[in-house]
Amino acid sequence: MEIFEDFSIKETVTCFMVLFAVIDIIGSIPIIVSLKQKFGQIEARRASVTAGLIMIVFLFVGNKLLKFIGVDVNSFAIAGAVVIFVIALEMILGIEINKTTEAKAASIVPIAFPLVAGAGTLTTTLSLRAEFHDINIILGIILNTIFVYLVLKSAPWLEKRMGEATLSILQKVFGIILLAISIKLFTANFAQLIQANINF
Repeated sequence: MEIFEDFSIKETVTCFMVLFAVIDIIGSIPIIVSLKQKFGQIEARRASVTAGLIMIVFLFVGNKLLKFIGVDVNSFAIAGAVVIFVIALEMILGIEINKTTEAKAASIVPIAFPLVAGAGTLTTTLSLRAEFHDINIILGIILNTIFVYLVLKSAPWLEKRMGEATLSILQKVFGIILLAISIKLFTANFAQLIQANINF
């Protein structure tokens, strides 16, 4: 197949590392453990596969989809920043903004989206396409999906190992980091949105 002719180990590893840094599933461990306690169960396979599919689909139709519904990439990223902001507030203040009384397990929301395949990850996949071949980006996404699955599957073990006190501290620390990321994502894209739509 023609698509495999462009396969490159170097490009695949680079795509994997870039997406790995943006997804930051290791840094999200306190959030995952918190969701495990909140929901009682994490559907690791469903969440990871859904996140991987979202990234792959968005790689090919992201720009067209956003243009079709009249939304630009910057506005999309700002919306994602708001969702991340809410999750961060829940972690820092120990409050529940997103009511989850009907949910039996955490899977598609909020793990697949926006925790794994969030605005930052999806916009990154679009930017990678400008530099790398599709097959290498897809393989990078698949490798990250597998890694995400392993971390999510380990949630019960991580919960036992971390303990209440450690978890509480890490939740607040990573909540602040997540809050900073959401603010950075918001301000950067808001500034670009202003520049694109307002002529001084």
